[in-house]
Amino acid sequence: MADRDVLELENAEEFGDGEASLEHDMDQTGEVDGVEDESISKLKEKAKRRKGRGFESSAMSREEGEYERIDEQSEGEPGPQRSIEGWILFVTGIHEEAQEDDIHDKFSEYGEIKNIHLNLDRRTGFLKGYALVEYETYKEALAAKEELDGNDILGQTIAVEWAFVKGPRKQRGKQRR
Repeated sequence: MADRDVLELENAEEFGDGEASLEHDMDQTGEVDGVEDESISKLKEKAKRRKGRGFESSAMSREEGEYERIDEQSEGEPGPQRSIEGWILFVTGIHEEAQEDDIHDKFSEYGEIKNIHLNLDRRTGFLKGYALVEYETYKEALAAKEELDGNDILGQTIAVEWAFVKGPRKQRGKQRR
């Protein structure tokens, strides 16, 4: 009840008499003669038009912000692309019962591993068949890619490729028409 009283007082201050004038101007059908039109027009005058995200005056535009950029050495040439944190290899064909230690042991021979992501299938709890292995330096990642591409882990042949590549993608198999 206290909230309603406050709201009525605020409205009364903005628009004149408030309820007293509204009750006085009502006819038998319950409609207000001219007061409703005035209050609506006052509301429309005070309301600002705002569209979209963040409203232009309060949010900074995209041009004003500072963003991290990756230096591009040569545009258009296909080849590996460094992520912001390091060089990431995409490993496919991993056996579903492989553990993180199996992957770590195999790839740590070629340099210090910064991070490994092994995604599991929610339903079965087994590995989905791929992993992301991250190295700090290009030389370590390149050595691991060249040596382990086509190798076996737990009896299955794995494929090792760069996770991020600039330039056009390689075509696999037949082209779609």
